[in-house]
Amino acid sequence: MRILVTGATGQVGQGVLRQLPVLAGPGDRVRVLARDETAAAPWAARGAEVVPGDLRDADAVAKAVDGVDAVVNLAAAFKRGEEEGEIRAVNHDAALRLGRLARDAGAGRFVQASTNLVYGAGRDRPHEEDDACVPGGPLWGPYAQSKAEAESALLGLEGLDVRIGRLAFVYGDGDPHLRQSLRWAAHWPSVKRMHLVHVTDAARGLVRLLLAPGPRGRVHNIADDAPVTALDLHRVVGEEFPSGPRPAGDPDPWHGIVSTERLRRELGFVPRYPTVWSARDAGAL
Repeated sequence: MRILVTGATGQVGQGVLRQLPVLAGPGDRVRVLARDETAAAPWAARGAEVVPGDLRDADAVAKAVDGVDAVVNLAAAFKRGEEEGEIRAVNHDAALRLGRLARDAGAGRFVQASTNLVYGAGRDRPHEEDDACVPGGPLWGPYAQSKAEAESALLGLEGLDVRIGRLAFVYGDGDPHLRQSLRWAAHWPSVKRMHLVHVTDAARGLVRLLLAPGPRGRVHNIADDAPVTALDLHRVVGEEFPSGPRPAGDPDPWHGIVSTERLRRELGFVPRYPTVWSARDAGAL
């Protein structure tokens, strides 16, 4: 199998590329589409083919998908400060073009990295994969909306086996996101929870989706076993929870909390780091 990975120089992308030689077959080959060839050089040194270019460049994408059997799309725009148009251009427009070009080039399988934020508002229980998107909740915005719309468009493509992995909040292995999450959590009730997934487990789950024989057109949540409170987020990174007035309770306690039963049942997936505390004790933060 020849596999194209986009977003390969990001934290999840690097994790996926580390997992592929472990889980894929000896005859499989990896190609990456990268804007920064210097950042992709370590993967070239390990045998990956590097195609320079931007996901929004149709010519570069057409070259990247030529001859591949499968695509793992990890490219995303989500950082604060990016324009809403930029976020949609990458997360929806470019992702859909990638799917179409991959299908037209003969690729049979397409794994799309998405987010648990696509569920929107809470349901008074963990979100399950067949739940409809209900826009709302404290972290809803252009990123979640663009990812939700990309999912729908990709799943609607005929002739392409699309598999969606909805990731919880990714952290670990030196990624600064855990500490950065305090910009939200500092203003939350202390009991409000956020669902996490270690970058190693995010990568393992996505590669499992790529290689599994059966989940055509399926959506799977990828998260750890124990959401953490705003208070715990501060404690695990060694920060004091700020004092001051805040809501006494959480008005949407199930926002972003997901069930991983389908991933366990259908693909036999068990996280290596079931909690952020286990990752901390293992020195994997």
